Amino acid sequence: MSRSTPSLISRRVFLAGMPLTLTACVSAGRVPEPVAATSFVDPFYVSMYSALPDERFPVPAIDVSQVDPALLRQEVLFAGPEGPGELVVDPARRFLFLVRENGRALRYGVGVGKEGFDYQGDAIIARKAEWPRWTPTQAMVRREPERYGPVAGGVPGGLDNPLGARALYLYKNGRDTLYRIHGTNEPWSIGESLSSGCIRLFNQDIIDLHRRVPTGTRVTVLTHGASDRTAQTLV
Repeated sequence: MSRSTPSLISRRVFLAGMPLTLTACVSAGRVPEPVAATSFVDPFYVSMYSALPDERFPVPAIDVSQVDPALLRQEVLFAGPEGPGELVVDPARRFLFLVRENGRALRYGVGVGKEGFDYQGDAIIARKAEWPRWTPTQAMVRREPERYGPVAGGVPGGLDNPLGARALYLYKNGRDTLYRIHGTNEPWSIGESLSSGCIRLFNQDIIDLHRRVPTGTRVTVLTHGASDRTAQTLV
């Protein structure tokens, strides 16, 4: 399915499922390219990506008229070996899936940095954080001392933090993979391939995903070739 093709699943189905309740991840500092505004903005998505004033650091609204509709959170059909509650990351197609019952999944658009392509295979979410602290690696500081030296001690959580509002930390065999699923302070980067970073979502989406998945959740990161599997399951 093309990324520009909208899901045929009813929004009512999606709403019925709503709950009541890398250290190296950093932007390369690209300037966003403008996206042609659409003639009609669905109020459903305007509400989904509205401002979140009750957050510890109030999250601004996303202008969904500037976003490819395929990158907005939506329910899709999904077929694969993963069970309900598991995550599937498809870096090549810029999607993340939260598998649900009855052959369905919630699909989130993502931005993918270099580290987001480096890891493949299975892992688990061993840690979750709200408004996480970010610290550049020693290698990053050595490579670009002028850029990262001033923040070598870390950046506290907040709207300027590269990890955004939430972070999910992936481990394998008890060891940190340095692979992160997190928010972003650059919403224009969703759907893009970046020179650095991991898997980033709109802050509204990572907040939604963070509350849906517990620690211990299994995550599968697809290889580039395996991307076709998910491509064939979307309607």
